Amino acid sequence: MLSDLEIAQKTKMLPIKEVAASIGIKEEELELYGNYKAKVKTGIFDRLKDRPQAKYIDVTAITPTPLGEGKTVTTIGLGQGLAKLGKNVINTLREPSMGPVFGIKGGAAGGGYSQVVPMEDLNLHFTGDIHAVGAANNLLCAMLDTHLQKGNKMNIDIPSIGLNRVMDISDRALRNIIVGLGGKENGVPRETGFDITVASEVMAILAMATNIFDLRERLGKMTVAYTRERGPITAEDLQAAGAMTVLLKDALNPNLIQTLEHGPCFMHCGPFANIAHGNNSVIADLIASRLADYVVTESGFGSDMGFEKMCNIKCRTSGLKVDCAVIVCTIRALKMHGGLIKVVAGKPLDMEKLAQENLPVVEKGCENLEQHIKIALLHGISPVVVINRFPTDTPAEIDLVKEKGLAAGAASVVTHEGWAKGGEGCLELAEAVIEATEKDNNFHYLYPLEASIKEKIEIIATKVYGADGVTYLEQAEKNIKLFESVGFGNLPICMAKTHLSLSHDPALKGRPRNYKIPIRDIRASVGAGFLYPLLGTMMTMPGLPSIPAATKVDIDKDGNTVGLF
Repeated sequence: MLSDLEIAQKTKMLPIKEVAASIGIKEEELELYGNYKAKVKTGIFDRLKDRPQAKYIDVTAITPTPLGEGKTVTTIGLGQGLAKLGKNVINTLREPSMGPVFGIKGGAAGGGYSQVVPMEDLNLHFTGDIHAVGAANNLLCAMLDTHLQKGNKMNIDIPSIGLNRVMDISDRALRNIIVGLGGKENGVPRETGFDITVASEVMAILAMATNIFDLRERLGKMTVAYTRERGPITAEDLQAAGAMTVLLKDALNPNLIQTLEHGPCFMHCGPFANIAHGNNSVIADLIASRLADYVVTESGFGSDMGFEKMCNIKCRTSGLKVDCAVIVCTIRALKMHGGLIKVVAGKPLDMEKLAQENLPVVEKGCENLEQHIKIALLHGISPVVVINRFPTDTPAEIDLVKEKGLAAGAASVVTHEGWAKGGEGCLELAEAVIEATEKDNNFHYLYPLEASIKEKIEIIATKVYGADGVTYLEQAEKNIKLFESVGFGNLPICMAKTHLSLSHDPALKGRPRNYKIPIRDIRASVGAGFLYPLLGTMMTMPGLPSIPAATKVDIDKDGNTVGLF
């Protein structure tokens, strides 16, 4: 069996100019990065803005498990399947971070015969977008520390600083550091740290910006600290926003690549889904929605995370509405949610046990799927549920999931084999999606922006997560009052919580009941346009495992990359 990298390397790619031409992008609207990747200039939207909008399809999933549900495989396979049915389709995806690539999770290019290429490039430096985000963020940090060292004329309260430096490599040793040591010429000593670049507000801002002027305005609104009188200090106050915009000017242009079947894919921006909104860029979707008849995108983690944030944060900015939600599940993941096996760090999973037919456990696990269907229904969408098939799945198990999914309100429940067969293995899914998009839906936001901060939090906690209510710790209460006093109360809510459970507790699998959500703190990403309550201790700088994936990456005797995936 070939690895994903070997499959990608054996693929004969089309010149990216041909891929662009196939969807009506003019050569002068491209900035080429070699033969197989390019940036599309954002100015193209002015030419396209009066065209009708495409059908907008968001691929989400049940609560993730260590087995992986194949959400990106499904997203790309669906795009390839729609193309095989003669549809004009564009995929839009997030860019991978090198942190997971060299750590434990791997990249974000799909897999098997449903992936995008050039695989090595997009999982590594790609077109330099993430490096540009890091440079802009770190420039702001340097200007902030310089202001402190030069006398702190704005009376910044140093403990209130919430901005960290960033890098795109997982490095736990940099989570907590002290800067400014070595005398007054080296700055003011203070505790700070590093985040991974994709967790930064600058990345979230880039993903939300609709044009260069919107980007400039959002960067200026970044609130990095407060004065001792509790007034906000912004990047505009530090006179950094203009230079940051210039650093990000090229990064704002979406990246164009291709699937293994030569379909177009915009891969742009990569904000975290547990801290930020977890979706690719607004501008990529706006452009794609005028070039194609169908846009297939993907939201991070389960529907309680990326999909909810897609609907209530991203769609408010883009003006697009979701026409179809696709919820990905696997039989073996449902067995884990049904309690068949427990994940213990450092111990291998009992794959033999997972492969055995077990209808009672699958039925119990379907409670998790039912809640994710409910989340889509809460937003006015009857979703398509798709089972990513594995050879060990039995007909009885598949029939049971279909029965449970339809009873919970899914428009249809189908299977796909995109990993093994590419677009040909996703035709049933593609047909189900076409049928779903042709029906009227009642897509709507979950809450009005005018609701209070607490009202918005409680709506998400009780309706999306199924909690009985919310409790607020002292720091959360304090910041809610602060944010309402400085005019941040009308921002949408971007819950920061574990992706491993519908609840705040990663140990609560399946469909947790009879619990309350504790809000530890709440912070503001004013430039990105949301507030993010903390439902636990959120890791913004991952660490490498004891045997990092980087140990397997090398160059062979012919100069080819090996061991990437």
